[in-house]
Amino acid sequence: MAVALVSVLVVVAIVVLAWTLPGKKSSGSHTSSTSAAAASSTSSSLSDANGTTTTGHSAADETTGSASAGTTGTSAASTGLSYSDAAGSVKISKASVGSGANKITYYVIDIRLTSAKALQAGLASDPSGAAFTSAIASANGAVFAINGDYFRDRTDGIIIRNGVVYRDKPARTGAAIFTDGSMKVFDETKTSAAELLAQGAWHTFSFGPVLVAAGKPTASGILNSYEVVPNPQYPIQGMHPRTGIGYVAPDHFILIDVDGRHPGYSRGMTLQEFAQLFKRLGCITAYNIDGGASATVYFQGRVINQPKNHTVDPVQERATSDILFIK
Repeated sequence: MAVALVSVLVVVAIVVLAWTLPGKKSSGSHTSSTSAAAASSTSSSLSDANGTTTTGHSAADETTGSASAGTTGTSAASTGLSYSDAAGSVKISKASVGSGANKITYYVIDIRLTSAKALQAGLASDPSGAAFTSAIASANGAVFAINGDYFRDRTDGIIIRNGVVYRDKPARTGAAIFTDGSMKVFDETKTSAAELLAQGAWHTFSFGPVLVAAGKPTASGILNSYEVVPNPQYPIQGMHPRTGIGYVAPDHFILIDVDGRHPGYSRGMTLQEFAQLFKRLGCITAYNIDGGASATVYFQGRVINQPKNHTVDPVQERATSDILFIK
């Protein structure tokens, strides 16, 4: 589908919501500290597989709501939620770029921790092996949660969660978050769960593709041909809701959720657009995990995005086997 050129965005509103829980501190502040994730406030763009572009706002826009200078035209509404305690902070910013059929709405979750172990994994306890992200989050007392890689939907991959091995069947390029706060991508066929545990792996993910490695977006040829499994029932190519994990610096992660399949609200992103967004936000490593209707952002007791399975379907979560959360 041809993508129209969209002008540089102007932020028209910032709505800051804050809650306070017993023993927890919630903050409405959106001033980001100096980091790779808060780069310039100049305009930037997303390029799809056809080379056409959608102009969006920069890292500074996502984290602080600052406006980008540029031509007049489509505007972007930005809302923010934040939370902090002794274990770290979570800042969630919502951004909308484009207009009409080309509109994209996404959430940037900036997480800064004192220990990577504060980012925990939760698993569905339902006998079916799957449950809504919100249900798993609530059962674990989570303040913030996002869907994981739905590893129970497959029988391969190296799967480690909270330092526990659930599967050791190498299949593809995976990603790991380590207890030292780092994140790396790796070839599953050249290692094992035991070796990764010995290196301090806290979580591993087996989905893909790798979006950014060593600070560089993955080549479009790789992104545009990748599928998690051969001949998939649900291909990940094209414009879809997305969820991904990015790494900026030790104990500093950026998660992105993209809504999609909702004309006029959000068309979703291609993998190439998704990779470019992580790069623009300062991530030196980024990895795609399960998206589609699984793509869910939960905060303070409610789902704040709009999960959708098909264009004609109502807004509703899809059950998944696993989540990432902070409590």
